[in-house]
Amino acid sequence: MSSTAANAPPSTAPLTKGHKKVIFASSLGTVFEWYDFYLYGSLAVIIGKQFFGGLNETSQFIFALLAFAAGFAVRPFGALVFGRLGDMIGRKYTFLITIVLMGLSTFLVGILPSYATMGIAAPVILIVLRLLQGLALGGEYGGAATYVAEHAPNGKRGLYTSFIQTTATIGLFLSLLVIWACRNWLGKDDFEAWGWRIPFWFSVILLGVSVWIRMQLAESPLFQQMKAEGKTSKAPITESFFSRNGKIALLALLGATAGQAVVWYGGQFYSLFFLTKTLGMDPNQADILIAIALALATGGFILFGWLSDKIGRKKIVLAGCLIAVFTYFPVFKALTHNVNPALEAAVAASPVTVTADPDRCAFQFDPVGKAAFKQSCDVIKSALAKKGIPYINAAGPAGSLATVSIGGASLNSFEGEALDSATFKAQSEAFGKELSAALTTAGYPAKADPAQINKPMVIVLLTFLVLLVTMVYGPIAAWLVELFPTRIRYTSMSLPYHIGNGWFGGFLPFTAFAIVAATGDIYSGLWYPIIVAAMTVVIGALFLPETKDRDITL
Repeated sequence: MSSTAANAPPSTAPLTKGHKKVIFASSLGTVFEWYDFYLYGSLAVIIGKQFFGGLNETSQFIFALLAFAAGFAVRPFGALVFGRLGDMIGRKYTFLITIVLMGLSTFLVGILPSYATMGIAAPVILIVLRLLQGLALGGEYGGAATYVAEHAPNGKRGLYTSFIQTTATIGLFLSLLVIWACRNWLGKDDFEAWGWRIPFWFSVILLGVSVWIRMQLAESPLFQQMKAEGKTSKAPITESFFSRNGKIALLALLGATAGQAVVWYGGQFYSLFFLTKTLGMDPNQADILIAIALALATGGFILFGWLSDKIGRKKIVLAGCLIAVFTYFPVFKALTHNVNPALEAAVAASPVTVTADPDRCAFQFDPVGKAAFKQSCDVIKSALAKKGIPYINAAGPAGSLATVSIGGASLNSFEGEALDSATFKAQSEAFGKELSAALTTAGYPAKADPAQINKPMVIVLLTFLVLLVTMVYGPIAAWLVELFPTRIRYTSMSLPYHIGNGWFGGFLPFTAFAIVAATGDIYSGLWYPIIVAAMTVVIGALFLPETKDRDITL
C-alpha cells in the first residue's frame, strides 16, 4: 500500500513548546471555521423563515435543511481542490486560503437581504454562500489533521490529532453560546427578526484572529523534507484514487468515516432538531442542554484519542458505531419520555391514524413554493406535521376521502382541489381548529411543558450521545492519516472523510426528517444512521487494518 506499513516504537517524549503551538494554532483556527459552518445549522428554523418565505412551513424547514446539506454536498469537491493544492504547494498556505474563504462567506450570510426584500435571489445567493463554505471546509479539516499528525512523534498521533477532533464540537458549542447570548440579550422577536445576523457578523473578528495565528506557523517538516528531496506528487488525485490507494480510500469511506459521520451528526445535530422540532422544546432551553452535554463530554475526544495510541484506532471507532446501533432507539424514546411525557402518554392512550388512499397522498416538498397540496390526505398530514404530531398510516379504499382518528374520535378531511385559494384557506383553518380541539381533548400538548422536563436526565442522555461522538471521532484523524503516504496524504484522507461526513452525515437531518414526515413515526428517521453505522462496523472489521504502530515518517 505504502511505506506507512512499517512499525515504529512509541515515543515517550513530552509535548514540546513547539508541538503545543502547532496544536493550538491549528485547532483554534479550525474551531472558528466550524463555528462559521454550524451557525447555519443551529439557526435552520429561522433561516428557513427568512430565506424561504414563499414556501409552506413544513417545506421551509425541509428546504432550509437541504440548503444546510448543500454545504456538505460540496465538501468532497473542496477536499479534491484543496487537497491537491496541499499535496503540491504545502499544508500551511492551503488552510490559510480555506479559512479566509469560510470567514468571508459566513459574514456575507449575515448581511444578505431576506426573501421578503430580494425575492428568489435571496435563497439562491444563500445557497451559493453555503456551497463556498462547504468547499472551504472540504479543504480545512484534511490540512489541519495532516499538519498536526506530521508534527507528532510516533505513538502519540492519536493524542495530538484528538485536539483537532475537539474543534468541531467546540465550534458547535461556541455557535450555540453566541446564539443563546444574542437571543437573551435581544429577546425572541428581535432576534428572529434581525438579531440572528449578529453571530454571522462576529465571524469577521474570528477570521482576523485565525489568520494572524496561522501566519505564525511554519510548514510541516515532513512536507518540507519531501519537497527538498523532489518527491512531491505531480498528480495527487490520480495517485490517490486511480491506483491501489483508491481501494483503501473506498474502504476508509465505507468502513470508517460513513459510520463515524452518522453517529457524529446523530448525536449532536439530529438530537437538537428532535428536541425542538419533534418534541416542542423551547429552542433556547434546548441550546442550553446541548451545550451542557457538549461541555461535559468534550474531554472524551482527548481520552479516546489517547486510548487509541494504546489499544488501536479501529477498535474504538467501530465500538462507538456498534453501541449507537443498539442504543439509538431507546435513547431517543427516553428523550421523549423525559422532555415531553404528555406527548408520550397521548400517543399511547390515543394514537393518531390517518386513513387514506395511498395514491392520493403526496410527498409534501415543494422547493419553489408553487405546488398546492389540496388532496384530502395532504390536508390532514400537513396539519399534523405542522403541529409535530406522530401518526400511523392506514390504507383506505381507492378514491376515498381521507380521515383521521384520534383515540375514539374521527374527523373527515375535505377535497380542496376544486376550491379557490380563499375558500381552501378558510376550510383548512376550520379543519385545523377542529383537529386542534380533538388533539387537546385526547391530551396532546401544543409544546413541551418546561415544568415536566426532567433536565438532569435529558443532560445524561445527551451526554451519552456526545460520548459516542467522541468515541468515533476522537481517533478518526489519526486512523486516516496513517492509511496513506505523505506525498498524497492531504488528498487521500480528505476525500473519504468529506464524502462520509459531507454526504452520509450532512444529509442525516434532511433525510431523517423527510422519513419521519412520510411515515408519521417520529423515530423512523433513526433507521438511517443505524443502518449506515452497522454497515461501517461490518466493513471496517473485515477489511480495514489497525494502524496505530505505523511510522508515517518513512
